[in-house]
Amino acid sequence: MKSLVFATNNKHKLEEVQALMGSKFHLKTLEEAGCFEDIPETGTTFEENASQKSRYIFDHFKLDCFSDDSGLEVDALNGEPGVYSARYSGSRDPETNLQLVLDNMKGKSNRQARFICVISLILDGNEYLFEGRAEGRITADRSGNAGFGYDPIFQPEGYNITYADMSGEEKNQISHRAQAIQKLTDFLDGYNEY
Repeated sequence: MKSLVFATNNKHKLEEVQALMGSKFHLKTLEEAGCFEDIPETGTTFEENASQKSRYIFDHFKLDCFSDDSGLEVDALNGEPGVYSARYSGSRDPETNLQLVLDNMKGKSNRQARFICVISLILDGNEYLFEGRAEGRITADRSGNAGFGYDPIFQPEGYNITYADMSGEEKNQISHRAQAIQKLTDFLDGYNEY
């Protein structure tokens, strides 16, 4: 089984990605890699943030790794929260961030939104980028208890339920992260070392 460092401290994300990648890959946490620092995310795009995190791990620990940056873009909010999705309200509290989106969407008729995930993979010092997108809309109220983050207010296109109403398996078939991870695993399957 090949092992890769996944540059995240988010245990929900780690579980979701490990489930998506299956048993042929073992994901090492930052802690297992010996990284206890808070990796900076100062980019203005998902690509920049993902790249910054994976470069940090490779530069400091010389380990093959990948990181993702993902977030919610809402058309009526001019693309917000975007790269600031995890700290939109100024705090890292998911409930506060979700509530701020709902508050800012009051009275808005355009509910179009999308989740975007960009993965930066570094193998042998070379970087590869993979992107996944899920189009949908912001609901007026929260619904569902599964998932995390903005899942209770995001209704993917073609569904009348939110990500948070879906089982992990259902969400993992259509999510932005699932699409990006599929591209990543397809690439790794064809890569000599993996």
